[in-house]
Amino acid sequence: MKNIVFIFLLILFSVFFAEAQNGTIKGRVFDEKNNEPLPFTNIIIFGTNIGSTSDLDGNFIFTGITPGFVKLAASSVGYETVISAEVQVTNAKTVFIDIPMRETPIQLEQLVVKASPFRKTEESPVSMRTLGIGDIEKNPGGNRDISKVIQSLPGVASTASFRNDIIVRGGGPSENRFYLDGIEIPNLNHFATQGASGGPVGIVNVDFIREVDFYSGAFPANRGNSLSSVLEMKQIDGNKERLIVKGSVGASDLSLALNGPFSDRTTFFFSARRSYLQFLFNLIGLPFLPTYNDFQFKTKTRFDLKNELTVIGIGAIDKSTLNTGIKNPTEDQRYILNYLPVNNQWNYAIGAVYKHFRNNSFDTWVFSRNMLNNEAYKYQDNNENLPRTLDYVSQEIENKFRYENSSRINEFKLIAGGGGEYAKFNTNSFQQVFIPLAEDTIRSINYGSELDLFKYHIFGQLSRNFNNDRLILSLGLRTDGNTYSENMSNPLNQLSPRFSAALAITEKFFFNFNTGRYYQQPSYTTLGFRNNVGELVNKNNNLKYIASNHLVAGVEYRRNEESKLTMEGFYKHYSNYPVSVLDSISLASKGGDFGVFGNEEVTSSGIGKAYGFEVYLRDKIMNQVDVILSYTYVRSEFKDFNDAFIPSSWDNRHLLNLTMGKEFKRNWNVGAKWRFVGGSPYTPWDINRSSLRVAWDVSRQGYLDYSRFNTLRTGSFHQLDVRIDKQYFFEKWSLNLYVDVQNLYNFKQTGAPNLTTVTDEFGNDLIDPVFGNRYQVKEVVNESGTVLPTIGIIVEF
Repeated sequence: MKNIVFIFLLILFSVFFAEAQNGTIKGRVFDEKNNEPLPFTNIIIFGTNIGSTSDLDGNFIFTGITPGFVKLAASSVGYETVISAEVQVTNAKTVFIDIPMRETPIQLEQLVVKASPFRKTEESPVSMRTLGIGDIEKNPGGNRDISKVIQSLPGVASTASFRNDIIVRGGGPSENRFYLDGIEIPNLNHFATQGASGGPVGIVNVDFIREVDFYSGAFPANRGNSLSSVLEMKQIDGNKERLIVKGSVGASDLSLALNGPFSDRTTFFFSARRSYLQFLFNLIGLPFLPTYNDFQFKTKTRFDLKNELTVIGIGAIDKSTLNTGIKNPTEDQRYILNYLPVNNQWNYAIGAVYKHFRNNSFDTWVFSRNMLNNEAYKYQDNNENLPRTLDYVSQEIENKFRYENSSRINEFKLIAGGGGEYAKFNTNSFQQVFIPLAEDTIRSINYGSELDLFKYHIFGQLSRNFNNDRLILSLGLRTDGNTYSENMSNPLNQLSPRFSAALAITEKFFFNFNTGRYYQQPSYTTLGFRNNVGELVNKNNNLKYIASNHLVAGVEYRRNEESKLTMEGFYKHYSNYPVSVLDSISLASKGGDFGVFGNEEVTSSGIGKAYGFEVYLRDKIMNQVDVILSYTYVRSEFKDFNDAFIPSSWDNRHLLNLTMGKEFKRNWNVGAKWRFVGGSPYTPWDINRSSLRVAWDVSRQGYLDYSRFNTLRTGSFHQLDVRIDKQYFFEKWSLNLYVDVQNLYNFKQTGAPNLTTVTDEFGNDLIDPVFGNRYQVKEVVNESGTVLPTIGIIVEF
């Protein structure tokens, strides 16, 4: 409480400090296809009359700029007018920005599509949203975490739990892919669920993020292995003039970031973060205590006008222990302590991107390596003197290469390329499980597995603009394969066509369309699963790539430059989805919890569908209040063992997000976000099986009744998040103070009930007085949600 009072006193008294208003922007405009400078280009600060003109080398400069978030608009004869990505102007540093421009033939047409800050590409005219750095930095409840910020977008579901699972248009959390400056990173979150995407906090430091493109469909052909979404994160370059230091204290970590010049041609940035999440979790009484560390770096070297090299890296070390020191744990805490294992992870991704520009095209060469090391174990009764009931160690290693050529010839755009990959997976897994047979028995799953794969992909996409972009058509084709099996190695089995169209009906009204067939390789945990005699059982079961057919169509209305309204309908049909042999449940409904996903015997027999519609509005009320409104109606269903469609675990039906923000004088900013998520389906407990002592002692948690899979539904979830920012811009440094409060009115969602044993006053499980082979068990109300205030400090100099 004293810290909160101190921060507010600092905010109050610092209004008397002298603030400077002297930001500088430097940049360069160039032809996107060959990197040649564009002299005499007009550049203005978007939304103002403040302008500049580029010199013979394409360079321009703005001085005396009021600090804040700004965009630039660039226009030149023979080129399409461009609205740049958003940049943050401060007094602490000069902001650098490069603006690529597309050459366009000069035509006299009745209808010319005007430039807009709401960008879309020829390949993906629909189902793509772009987030600027302002959207990320000041998102209420987002805490500068990309995984949380994108939950405000249409089609993306959120949960009340402390997880960042990415659930897009009814697809599972394993159906997403993430790229950082064109390099794929397999993990977006700390304590990631192996084989899926979730975790409690994001791994990416947004101090260096320039903008984010989020695709919920219409994936370009150069991005594969995804069924629900692709997240493209683009980073800034290091400062060209001097070393910049930035330190921050946020919701869960301390951060130090450096960026500046290495030489005249090379810039860099580096950041490191250390969490104090374990203290926060202990404070609110959670029974597990996570600690994480992460790093992120980038160097960029411009050898000359035609050649440049970018090297990036990102990694994390995560350790999670059980909070067994809780005195008199509640039933909820005891439930989690009973089954949750200790989990330790480390991972990294490192890569290089080399670009070479030609006269009408440019080549991109991408080399990368990523690795995940995952360890989990569980002692019986959490007593280290007793045997382990779970002992799991696994590694995933990928070495990748990708080549792309992007060229433009008149109204045509062609992207083509291919790549290869060497992947290695190994695991040693021991787990005791209860199998209901004629005689109920305990069985030990105990196997080691090593798997080596060579993968390949080839892609091409041709786009054509008609009548000054009034009509845009794009046709793409891709195929993927690997050496896991004969079926997966055949490129014809994973042939992935896609087609997009965008029609400007008027200057303000557009129709957009996409259809395509997409493939995704099953997780390594599924590919490498073996039985106790060492057989790759899923290979024997003819495991296949998962397939999904997409159909998306929508309309778009732009009232003015600050406004955009879209309505989209979508339909996804899944086939070849892995289905568990043990419980006959599609893996599409799994992966939303901590641990490991997909390490079981499956068959590629799952059929499913997800469909619905989205409404998305971005506007400015009375030119003062920024508003983002999104509503999604979504159904997600998969066939059960009776060949009937039933709700998947992601069938929330209704998703509503309303975000509002306003800038006030003297650099104050206030924002609020309200979100509503419909109830999730869940499966009741199998009380008869769970109460068996031999069954309970193995897992220390109940067993679900899969004959009634997802027949019940949790209560709906909603919460209000509020954030207040105050920024100070001094002559040589800047200070940002913020208060962020999640779940302001302390809403508690009623989730699926927990099942636990009845205990005596000493915590011992009580045996059923009638049936001595059973425990007394009971269901416990499961509520989640609490007020979570955060104070943040960001200093840059």
